[in-house]
Amino acid sequence: MKVGVASDHRGTKVKGQILGQLSQLSHEGIDFGPPDGTSVDYPDYAARVAQAVASGEIDRGVLICGTGMGMCIAANKFVGIRAVTCHDDVTAEMSRRHNDANIMCLSADLLGERLLNRIVEIWLRTQFEGGRHQRRIEKIQQLEQERG
Repeated sequence: MKVGVASDHRGTKVKGQILGQLSQLSHEGIDFGPPDGTSVDYPDYAARVAQAVASGEIDRGVLICGTGMGMCIAANKFVGIRAVTCHDDVTAEMSRRHNDANIMCLSADLLGERLLNRIVEIWLRTQFEGGRHQRRIEKIQQLEQERG
């Protein structure tokens, strides 16, 4: 799976950790920046990953900022993006199983290394259930088209 990863300046260390984990899990991690901890604006990096997911260039994305919330808000401005903020095993699993989330947003400040690794692994391996959840995804897509 091709997974794009980006952060703001607060998340560059976590971004590196996740890119390493993706490699260990036999996924292709693509670094969308920034290159270092110099102050940047998170919407710029959320947009890079969201555009790549929406266009099909990559399969999924992971975004990291201080809380994960700013990245999530910015990414969800793009048609076809279902970005979620995950903070534990349950939110990681259910975001995929029920919502078919294609971008996961994480906190660089509030989550420890072991928990981050577990969340990423769960999110990558969990499949979308479809069924009644597919109908709901289709309703979200309809809302995007109507209000686009």
